[in-house]
Amino acid sequence: MSHHTPHVKTRGGGKTAVGNVGRPPVSWALPGILFFAVFAIVPLAIAVYLSFCQWDGLNSPTPTGLDNWTRLFKDPEFRQAAWLSLLLTTISWAFQTPVALLLGVWAAGRQRSRAALSAVFFIPLLLSTTAIAMLFHALLDPNFGVITEIGPWFGIDPNIMGSSTGALLTVAFVGGWQFMPFHTLIYQGGARQVPEVLYQAAEMDGAGMFRQFFHITLPQLRHTITTSSVLMIVGSLTYFDTVLIMTKGGPGTDTTVLPYLMYRTGFQTYDLGYAAAIATALVVVATALSLILVRFSGFGNMRSTREGM
Repeated sequence: MSHHTPHVKTRGGGKTAVGNVGRPPVSWALPGILFFAVFAIVPLAIAVYLSFCQWDGLNSPTPTGLDNWTRLFKDPEFRQAAWLSLLLTTISWAFQTPVALLLGVWAAGRQRSRAALSAVFFIPLLLSTTAIAMLFHALLDPNFGVITEIGPWFGIDPNIMGSSTGALLTVAFVGGWQFMPFHTLIYQGGARQVPEVLYQAAEMDGAGMFRQFFHITLPQLRHTITTSSVLMIVGSLTYFDTVLIMTKGGPGTDTTVLPYLMYRTGFQTYDLGYAAAIATALVVVATALSLILVRFSGFGNMRSTREGM
């Protein structure tokens, strides 16, 4: 097999070699691979090992075989936490995806006020999750928060955090308010990659704004939707600080999602071996959901037309 050396035309009409064009060598990825191994693979391996041990965090871990895992599958509290995590993830996805998609497509346009409004909208992404959770916790305080004044105007119970449904929906809203700008940015980038000629052809055929959106924009963004959804699923399954600050798993255990159950088991009851089993199960669930989404969306078969450029 012969190798062809690409050339480019010069202003004088001649050609000059620019060298072989292809993928960068694997060595370029080594720093990222090492960073990922040290801060992701190694801690995960340690957590998996500890899930087969009994450990209080002070003494040496004692191997106990499958005791933690047997307990895990029989634990009704774990099953409830897993259900709440999946429910919170579903609500977050259903809330964030359509809004972020529409805002991203709008932000990719050429409106006069687009830049200023986009800058304001992205501010929550710059704030820490802890600060945002504390802010909303103060705003929703049933005794002194703003909710006591404006809640009745919209038919909202000022003690919204006192009900299981209200507390879960509030956690989903706060998380969406912070991270929706990130997904909007993803959709904005994807919308700007849609060839303009498709819209021009649609206009010539008499297609209006809505038909262009549903027949051009949405199909062209299918892989962007998959990317955003995977990130959203993983992020929603790992909600912790928002729950810790706003609800502490309450009322009762109605917002005790898996990450909070893991924290409470490991750092309040000092059963770190069982907490490691919960953490490992959470990783398995998040990975499985992501792989299923990628598999059935066709994302794994996507090939870039600009690969190697």
